[in-house]
Amino acid sequence: MSGPHHTLTEPASDAAIDTACRVLRLPTMRAQFHDTVARAEREHLSYRGFLAELLIAECEDRDRRRSERRIRTAGFPRQKWLSDFDYEANPNVTPAVINNLATCEWVKKGEPLCLIGDSGTGKSHLLIGLGTAAAMAGFRVRYALAAKLVNELVEAADEKQLTKTIARYGRVDLLCIDELGYLELDRRGAEMLFQVLTEREEKSSVAIASNESFGGWTRTFTDPRLCAAIVDRLTFNGTIIETGTESYRLAQTRAKQQQTKG
Repeated sequence: MSGPHHTLTEPASDAAIDTACRVLRLPTMRAQFHDTVARAEREHLSYRGFLAELLIAECEDRDRRRSERRIRTAGFPRQKWLSDFDYEANPNVTPAVINNLATCEWVKKGEPLCLIGDSGTGKSHLLIGLGTAAAMAGFRVRYALAAKLVNELVEAADEKQLTKTIARYGRVDLLCIDELGYLELDRRGAEMLFQVLTEREEKSSVAIASNESFGGWTRTFTDPRLCAAIVDRLTFNGTIIETGTESYRLAQTRAKQQQTKG
């Protein structure tokens, strides 16, 4: 019974499968093949069941790797998950509102989000957490500190690269701008930031965190008309969450101090 239809020996089959998985770039199937075969034989899985298990594992792993890549590309300064947010320590933030935002419907619709509150009230945690949720849901996300973003735009303008840089920020589905309002921007910097926001208008979401309520933004954007236009861009059809003035970071530190004293 020699000829093209002869059965491969087990070692030859294994070698062929290993090679095929490399060629087809199926690392998870390659890694899990032996365990799955052993389980299939033990549990008398059908051929269909066996193949389905391997393919599902590959798909799930591929999804996970893509999500991890999108989270890395976003450039978050640290890892923050929504599941770790302490609502008890921060009663101004309503879990229902955050859970609703975690569905990423607002990112899909290109709506803005503003997190306004004092230092230590959980703004950055929510900004990074919601950005991470969006990256995991398949959206392209980019995180930037306001000051760094403006510096990058100013440098790009000096090198005649401004249009290109603004277009790059325009391409992501969600742009997270942290620490807006900490610094006074000159007219040029403010106008460039406005250009980035305009580029994204009604197509893509912007989420910002600021320690300054909108009334105080004239200190950052000294031109009142420009300031009004920026506030308008960031609030139209958007969600505004006020995280309050009570720093829970401070509260946690105080609580720890009390414990050590006690």
